[in-house]
Formats: sequence, structure tokens, C-alpha cells
Amino acid sequence: MADKFTHLHVHTEYSLLDGLSKTEGLVRHVKEHGMNSVAITDHGVMYGAIEFYKAAKKEGVKPLIGMEAYTTDVPLTERPERGKFKNYHLLLLAKNEEGYRNLMKLTSIAHLDGYYYRPRVDRETLAKYSKGLVCTSACAQGEVAQSLLGEGYKKAKEIAGWFSDVFGKDYYLEVQRHRYSEFVDSLDNAELRREVSQMAENEKTINNGVVKLSRDLGIPLVATNDAHYIKKEDATAQDTLVCIATGKNVSDIKRLRFIDTPSYYVAPPEEMKELFQDIPDAIENTVKIAERCDLEISTLGKWYFPDLDLTKGQDDGEYLRRLVNERLPEKVEKVTKEVKDRLEQELEIIVKKGFAPYFLVVMDIVNWANERGIVTNTRGSAAGSLVSFVLGITTVNPLTYYLPFERFLNPFRPLPPDIDLDVADDRREEMLEYISEKYGKDKVAQICTFGRML
Repeated sequence: MADKFTHLHVHTEYSLLDGLSKTEGLVRHVKEHGMNSVAITDHGVMYGAIEFYKAAKKEGVKPLIGMEAYTTDVPLTERPERGKFKNYHLLLLAKNEEGYRNLMKLTSIAHLDGYYYRPRVDRETLAKYSKGLVCTSACAQGEVAQSLLGEGYKKAKEIAGWFSDVFGKDYYLEVQRHRYSEFVDSLDNAELRREVSQMAENEKTINNGVVKLSRDLGIPLVATNDAHYIKKEDATAQDTLVCIATGKNVSDIKRLRFIDTPSYYVAPPEEMKELFQDIPDAIENTVKIAERCDLEISTLGKWYFPDLDLTKGQDDGEYLRRLVNERLPEKVEKVTKEVKDRLEQELEIIVKKGFAPYFLVVMDIVNWANERGIVTNTRGSAAGSLVSFVLGITTVNPLTYYLPFERFLNPFRPLPPDIDLDVADDRREEMLEYISEKYGKDKVAQICTFGRML
């Protein structure tokens, strides 16, 4: 075990404008260096979890899904003036499905209830959703580390004790060694030399305190490298990314800088082992944690649609067929054999692939909006569906313009159909409220997209 190592503290491009690592490149890099597992722990979010999970599984690397959460020393719903509260970092990893669900719950609460400059959770919330999670004390911005630099060892011991009580054997004290002192002499600017020297002194203080806490309280150590980019030579690009995020120039001295200490990368296991040769248990524990985390996301590739209030005794497919055939004469003037054949072909594919509820839900939303004079527009390949036209989802008869249904949906398409619906922006909230009330607020969520810096 001493020859192995797992990176447990890794930021990807989903730590927006802070992390540089792309998931596929990260997984390949880990595999090339003989590591058979790796974690992602983005700042306060789980945006990249599924993409990472799939990429790792594809390469035969064990994916460890986590998050570097933001914790606060005030109730998460409070919004004090800046300077009158503190935010800290805390590393969380899912051991199993229960832990994965709790991670999702924590980040949701942090964004919906606790967001104030950062998506935050407090201790009460953390304790409530702690099951199935491995927890570490995180980086220099962790609560334990900040106490060692500020209020002292006694306070840090109290904090570490609380986390140990909550997480039990799944709580670890994190040790990081970014070798700041090695970079001091290479810096031309005196102010930068002083700053990096102070960072080296702070890291030494934190690590000495953490090791003492470990020995005094019996809490195990774990070695990490707080990776924000994959390779050492990526430091310049990551520094530029931080400048974009903070509105600074690369040449600025008084700013958050990574370029002066280019050690925040996914280091090979041999390098990590050498760095922590005096505390080999910290290296061994990375593997123990990786072995303890055994998450299988069994729901991937499955689709879940809301329960619909249908006519008793009919399933979704039967109801859709009946509804479409009833409305057909209202939408198509001449119901020829060609029309009936096309409709049956579409219905057969839709029902067989299990997408009948999807069409019924979209129909309900569009019809509700039309009844209230809310302007909508359905665009894209959905215009090729006669079923969509008959249900009122689209306004163009695909037979008139020879639009193929297959571009929208066919038996070989692995993904569900995509109906693009535009809504008048001044009445969008009304529609969201209707959907939430009808289908359940716990069943409705808004999604986002990401622009990538390739």
C-alpha cells in the first residue's frame, strides 16, 4: 500500500475560473501514472460529477465524487455584514449512494438557502446530512487550519473534536506541502518573496499543528496536493484563468497568484510519497479512503417522468394514443391513409421508447400557456413530429413541408427527444410557478449550461 497513492483534493474546470483540469485529461493523466482512482472536489458544486464518473469508468479508473464545501460560522440563513462572519473550506467525499445523495442535498441547500457570496452550509446542516460521507479538514482555508493560524491550538482541537464526533472514523486531518520555500529565491520582487515566505511559514504552522492534533486526538492524517491543474507546466494557464476571474493583470503583484508557486498539480505518486516520507500513514490513508468509497450510480441512462393524472385504467401510452386520435381531425383537414400511417409510425416509436409522458407534459405546459395568452414558440427538429403538431406543441404540419420525424426521434436514438420551447420572458415566472405547483416543487429544477475555454 505504501507504493500507492490517490489524489483526493482535485479541482476541475467546474471550479469555475479557478480550476483548469478537464475531466477526461485528468483521468488519462492519473491512469498514465499508475493510479487506479482519483477524486474531484470542486468548490461548493457537483457540476462535473457525472461527466467525471463516466470518463473514469470508461478508462477503468475508480471515480471518487466529492466537493470542497463552504462552511460558515453563522446560521446559513443569516446575512451579516462582510467581516462579521467567516467562510471555511471542508472536503467531503461520497462513500456510497447515501453519501452521494447527501452531497447533492448539501450543495442544494448551500445554493438555495445558504448562498451569500458563496454557497454555504452551517454545522447543523452538515451534521444532519453527514451519513455516507468521508470528511477531511481541507486546505489552509479550512476551519482547523485557520484556527491554528489565529486562535491557536486549543480552538483547533475543539473544532477537530466536533468533526470527529460527527463523522467518526471517516474524519481525517489533511496535510499539504506545496514547497513554498523552494520558490522564494527564484522571485525577483521583494514583496513577492516576503509573501511566499509567509505562505511557507503558515503552511509549516498548520502542518505541525495538524500532526499534533492527529497524535493527541487519534484522528488519522491524509496527504493531498490541492490540485487546480493537471501538469506542472499548466501553472501559467491557470494563473491567467484566475486573473480573468478576479479582473487582474498577470503582471499585477497584489493579487491571488498561483504562478509564483507552481505546485498545485496532479503530482505522480512517487513525488507525493517522497514529500511525505516522514508521515507515510498520510499517504497510505489516501488508498484506504479510496477503497472505502464504493459509489455505483445505477440510475444513469434511465429516465424518470412525473406521475400524470390520467384516465383510470389507461397507461401513458394508451392515453397519448387516444388523445392524438381524438384531436387529429381538428388539426388535419384531410385524414388520409398517409396521415394515419405517419401518425401510427410516430406513436409506435414514442410509446415503445417510453417517451409518452414527456409529450404529455410538454403538451400540458404549452396548452396552459396558450390559454393564458403567454407567447410561446417551439423550434428545432420537434417541428418534424406530427404527434407534436396534433397535440398543439408545434404549429407547423410536418406533412405540408415534408419534414422528417427521424431527425427528431428514431428507434436508434439513445437520448430522449429534445423539444425546444421559448417563452415570453416577461411571463416566464408564471410558467415556472405553474409547473412547480402541478408536478411538485421537489420534482422541478432549473438547469444551466457551461461555456468551455478549450
